[in-house]
Amino acid sequence: MSERPTGFVAWLRSPWRRPVFLATVAWGYIVWSLLPVVIAIAFSFNAGRSRSAWQGFSFRWWVGSEAAQESLLYSPDLRTAIVQSLRLAIVTTIFAVPLGTLFAIGLDRWHGRGPGLANFGMLLSFVIPEIILGIALFLFFIFFLKNVIHLGTAAQILGLTTYQISYPVIVVRARLLSIGREYEEAAMDLGSSPTGAVRRVLFPLLYPAIFASVALVFADTIDDFITVRYLSGPASSEPLSVKIYDAARAAPTPAVNAAATFMLVATLLVVFLAIALRRSLTIGQRREGGTTQEFINIQL
Repeated sequence: MSERPTGFVAWLRSPWRRPVFLATVAWGYIVWSLLPVVIAIAFSFNAGRSRSAWQGFSFRWWVGSEAAQESLLYSPDLRTAIVQSLRLAIVTTIFAVPLGTLFAIGLDRWHGRGPGLANFGMLLSFVIPEIILGIALFLFFIFFLKNVIHLGTAAQILGLTTYQISYPVIVVRARLLSIGREYEEAAMDLGSSPTGAVRRVLFPLLYPAIFASVALVFADTIDDFITVRYLSGPASSEPLSVKIYDAARAAPTPAVNAAATFMLVATLLVVFLAIALRRSLTIGQRREGGTTQEFINIQL
């Protein structure tokens, strides 16, 4: 009879030991991925013009003097780019999320061979490399719609909406699969029309998925670079991501770090707001779920 291992060997073979190696790898990855971001954010508050040597704490590159016009607040180029980035993100979200939600419901209710082809077309725009999509849209607007839609904001919004629709379609369809058709059928059995069942029963149940789609679309749009760069027209149509790229190739000041930090903060605010709304709606639906199900069962 072999002796049972003791000491370090026993600890190493124990399936109940703490996963030290996995924890080390996880924390190492977190530090490795966040450290460059933290450094970039820190140098946006540098007092000097250097982006590598710390010269003291200052808000110079955020709200510096209006005469210098070099801070994020007073630089004409950066201020215009901020407005353009927010415009593209907000308008694309307004278009893509409702269209994607309706598309998801249509695919869920569509029977036959059609939904498979439509779903494939939607997923194709999701998985295709963005540079190919950007070049294709650029050539399409240049050669086929040059007299209708010019390069600039309109072309950027159409291009971004084209492939951003796939996010709400995927998220909402997953929610539809988890909900099922029982609540709608119960509402129609109680006298509701199909349209009323969708509006009063289905859409409230889809709110968590819709808010999650808003966060995904906004976060992916506000920092998009390839599509908006190919479809940019005049300088006023260039968003913050393009301005940061152009400035980084020259001799940038810490104002570029401030611009990147602004993009990060704006994205995190929208994501946290969407998560909070989604969580509150989900908790409310869980609390009301039992009562609603009992009521439907009694009525049926």
